[in-house]
Amino acid sequence: MKRFLIASAAMIAMGGTIATPAQADLKVGAAKVDWTPDPDSLKEPYTGVLDPVYVRAIALESDGERAALVTVDTGAIPDALWSTVTARLSSDLGIAQDRVMLTATHTHSVPWGPHPKLPDQIVQAVSEAVAKMQPGRVAYGEGKSYINVNRNIIDPETRRWWEGPNVDGPSDKTVAVLRFENEAGKPLAVYYNYAVHAVLTGTLDLVSGDLPGAASRYIENAMGGDVVAVWSEGAAGDQNPIFFQQTYDLREIRIADYAKRGEDISNAMPPGGVGMDRKNPQVAKLMEQQKQMSQSMGQMLGEEVLQTMRLNLERPETVNGIAGASKTIMCPGRNRTDKGRAGYPGTYVDADPIPIRLSMLNFGNVFIGGVNGEVFNPIATSFKTKAPSRRTMMTTLTNGMAPSGYIPHDAAYGQYTFEVISSRLKPGCAETGIVNGLLDLVEQTDAEK
Repeated sequence: MKRFLIASAAMIAMGGTIATPAQADLKVGAAKVDWTPDPDSLKEPYTGVLDPVYVRAIALESDGERAALVTVDTGAIPDALWSTVTARLSSDLGIAQDRVMLTATHTHSVPWGPHPKLPDQIVQAVSEAVAKMQPGRVAYGEGKSYINVNRNIIDPETRRWWEGPNVDGPSDKTVAVLRFENEAGKPLAVYYNYAVHAVLTGTLDLVSGDLPGAASRYIENAMGGDVVAVWSEGAAGDQNPIFFQQTYDLREIRIADYAKRGEDISNAMPPGGVGMDRKNPQVAKLMEQQKQMSQSMGQMLGEEVLQTMRLNLERPETVNGIAGASKTIMCPGRNRTDKGRAGYPGTYVDADPIPIRLSMLNFGNVFIGGVNGEVFNPIATSFKTKAPSRRTMMTTLTNGMAPSGYIPHDAAYGQYTFEVISSRLKPGCAETGIVNGLLDLVEQTDAEK
């Protein structure tokens, strides 16, 4: 990249013009596979399907190296799933394990547990993307979306930490966008990165891709054809949708319902819609509003992705090869010995060190750093600030699932939020380890190309 800038400056000094950088031998393909569970196979508390869920994949090839950007509408990517899928992608399609970014959208509206057909469906999506590969190019751009917010506040009544929109808390609004197109300029795929929890439909007990699914469907519909819009989960460990009913009216109704049965959940948060009377008109109304909110926020984020492609895309990247790398860092662990959702300091005993897997994919001057856990927003901000390229993003819940629980930044450990007190990590390691570890992988992959 530096050589290109120097050559460009020389051309300007000589009165010449700068041509659009060549894309070398970049090939691009994209596909998606519907993996919506059969409604008849759903178990409690799921009662049906709100919208379909997908595996979406982008396949890349340059200078003989292949890579895959894959996102699944699911809560997380268990290590066993990651190992199985990447082994098959390597043997069947020649995509090395360290050139795969396998990410979860983190929707809270897909049944948890093993899905026997999912490995085949992920491999199918990547295989179809590889089969569709054609000469193409990629350009990077950034927008801003204000649908996320820091989700940790001081409760005005109890004066203790709880969940709610903290508009003054750290929250990166960046929407990073990669647009892939063929040599004729026809769009093939979009890869976009944003930090927000997919929790809007989590109270409904209906299968849903939530906000990420709504955003991707909106983008795909707007762009038409076979365009595939692949969500990338940013550092959303402490980020919620700015409007989120579960922490307000629905929570109060649920607390009252449990209290009638003699159970106090005022400092707890049961999953999904458990404990709510679906015949209560107020509950039914609030749940219907959550469906609408998922669509509304998906459209807002999707429109920002489209706007970024209209106005903010930079010059196409020169892609001469693809490099990938990974490493595991170890941080001191702890086990909590008491209970409580938030507001009070936890008590802990020492535990085994916690492994955190880091990944890096580098093509052109684009760097995608992966972390296999729920990372707090300031850690990603620190990494992106220190990275040598502006075209850098962090995708979380990627390439497995760390046993850490949430991964707070160092300063957050002074706050008794539910993420901090439930984290299995001791303070003082993860933030520095992740940032420096990813920066090491940036250098390593840059040197390999």
